[in-house]
Amino acid sequence: MLDAPEGRRELAPEATPAAPIVIAASRSLRQTQPRTLKQGDTFAVFDEHGDAIAGSGGSEGLYYCDTRHLSHFHLTINGWRPVLLSSVLRDDNVALTCDLTNPDLFDEQDRLAMVHDLIHVRRSRFLWQGTCYERLAVRNFDEAPRHIALELAFAADFADLFEVRGAHRVDRGQYHAPVLCEGGVRLAYSGLDDCERTTHLSFDPLPSRLTGEQAVFELDLTPQKTTLLYVEVCCCNTRPDTRPPRHAFPSALRTARRALRGLSARAATVTTSNEIFNEAVSRSMSDLYMLTTQTPYGPYPYAGIPWFSTFFGRDALITALETLWLDPGIARGVLCYLAANQATTVDPAADAEPGKILHESRKGEMANLGEVPFRRYYGSIDSTPLFVMLAGAYLDRTHDVATARWLWPYVEAALHWIDEYGDRDGDGFVEYGRRTAEGLLNQGWKDSRDSISHADGSLAEGPIALVEVQAYVYGAWMAAARIARGLGKTERADVLEAKATQLRQRFDEVFFDEALGTYVLALDGHKRPCRVRSSNAGHALFTGIAQPQRAEQVASALMASASFSGWGVRTLASSEIRYNPMSYHNGSVWPHDNAVIAAGLVRYGMRDAALRIFDGLFSASTHIDLRRLPELFCGFVRQGNRGPTLYPVACIPQAWAAAAPLSLLQSCLNLDFDVAAREVSFRYPALPSFMEDVALQGLTIADASVDLMLRRAGSSVVVNVVERRGDVLVTTTN
Repeated sequence: MLDAPEGRRELAPEATPAAPIVIAASRSLRQTQPRTLKQGDTFAVFDEHGDAIAGSGGSEGLYYCDTRHLSHFHLTINGWRPVLLSSVLRDDNVALTCDLTNPDLFDEQDRLAMVHDLIHVRRSRFLWQGTCYERLAVRNFDEAPRHIALELAFAADFADLFEVRGAHRVDRGQYHAPVLCEGGVRLAYSGLDDCERTTHLSFDPLPSRLTGEQAVFELDLTPQKTTLLYVEVCCCNTRPDTRPPRHAFPSALRTARRALRGLSARAATVTTSNEIFNEAVSRSMSDLYMLTTQTPYGPYPYAGIPWFSTFFGRDALITALETLWLDPGIARGVLCYLAANQATTVDPAADAEPGKILHESRKGEMANLGEVPFRRYYGSIDSTPLFVMLAGAYLDRTHDVATARWLWPYVEAALHWIDEYGDRDGDGFVEYGRRTAEGLLNQGWKDSRDSISHADGSLAEGPIALVEVQAYVYGAWMAAARIARGLGKTERADVLEAKATQLRQRFDEVFFDEALGTYVLALDGHKRPCRVRSSNAGHALFTGIAQPQRAEQVASALMASASFSGWGVRTLASSEIRYNPMSYHNGSVWPHDNAVIAAGLVRYGMRDAALRIFDGLFSASTHIDLRRLPELFCGFVRQGNRGPTLYPVACIPQAWAAAAPLSLLQSCLNLDFDVAAREVSFRYPALPSFMEDVALQGLTIADASVDLMLRRAGSSVVVNVVERRGDVLVTTTN
């Protein structure tokens, strides 16, 4: 057993809170229809032209390891910005293509020198191994030769991501003067953390004029001919490919495509009768695997772009649960990475205690210096029980006993944390409270400072016991019991099941509020219930902690007009004092939250309510660029032919939002696996109103796989086996 530190039962200090790290909303991400790319630890946010405009107050730029290595990248023709024709991400998200043309161009005497739409510029761009590769294809469609000056202005502010998000820094490191070198320009910054960060721009062919801020190509364009220019922006100290950019571009693009195909090759595919939904699923899958980074432990989905493109425990665990049915490899990668990074010591500055699972890790200057606590931060109350839940679900889905056996010591450490550190006051419930004033004030998935309140609007004081965290703990005890039985640890399994049963009874007595008609949001530090209607109560259905007689009441509260906006279940009901449909956590709609709730509704046999959620979120996606579900959107009531109101600084893509439609489909089909029996089962499956059939290809179970077609037949769904590969049984209950 791990030793508990002296005084472990003490409540969290209520020190004067540090200035919150907020996401600046001076410029909405939605104003520019941003185009995002990601590969590994590099991501980029550009506008539709393919530009990043400095000084705009936005998040545009090229980032590497939480630092913006290119803050300004602006293309002009003879000093004028081109006209946008189109801006398209490949279906697999590997590359961005922007088609541009010249506006009317005037000379120094303000005379028309060239009419519009004669010069076409196609910008093709992708990321690979810390480098942004770009090819510019410039074609003259005029009948006469044309001369243009194509200019690329650039700059690197080397801002830490938290600065971009809105954090203010008093001191910064040293910027170095740009250095012209063979084939390009080197920009550099020496941080206060003694790390030098560099951006190296390479050009092929060499520009006609090159400074530390601009590259100018004087181009004599023959009619109907195309001129190719190549640009590389490398965020590493050395270029990954030493060949000239014109030769590096095609080979790097092929390699990037192969790598992404390799990540997604394991997954089952989904095709339905609804072409719009097919587009949404295709984009969801592409976003999911674009966000996934390969680690020594396996694939790991980063949380989202632009603010959360890094390791997050909670986000990855929920994403893995959402996608477990179609790609168990993601779950294995997440479990193994988080196990290897499980806390082993007490560190108040990191909110770390032995057995606790990572919340977030960062590599930027501010994290390295401790200006933000997130270099390796454990301030998440739910990551630890979710880790155990996923470990059990992974074993159920795969029967991978070898991995379960390797994970078992980490599972036991997590269970010990729940008992010895999570339950701070010994009342049987798990509470959170930051150990220092720099930590997160709220440490559930609703982690904004005002997300946990009482019915009168007053904020709850910690330590706080959230309703969904108790549900996850119940799920963790049950999952650990299944793992223990699978490993032959029968006595340990009996103990764990008994703990789960005891918690379930105690939870019902304390958290269910008859007058409220649902579970309370939380208990505050004085054990006073936070009597507000919130989406958190739906998570009690997800894990099965809810008593059957409570489920219908909880569902009614969730689907009532005060909570269900028509697009989805709001985080906070409109009847509550703190309700604000434009807030982050007090009235907005989160796709992943709704996917979890839908899975819980189906668990208790309320599939019609789950179908309403599915319909709402799908309808929302049809109004959003690229059919992408964002991290969240505003909780205004659904009206007529209008789409949802978007949240200005929501991440898009976001892993657990991208996975939400996939999870919703599994829930409504009530798809499950029994690996020991080699059985794929559908219990009372249902299809949403917007589709008549769905094909599932490459659905794996043990060493076998199966292709299926499910079709609506009156009020039932008929399941047909299209092809079997190996020994697999498919059963349906209607």
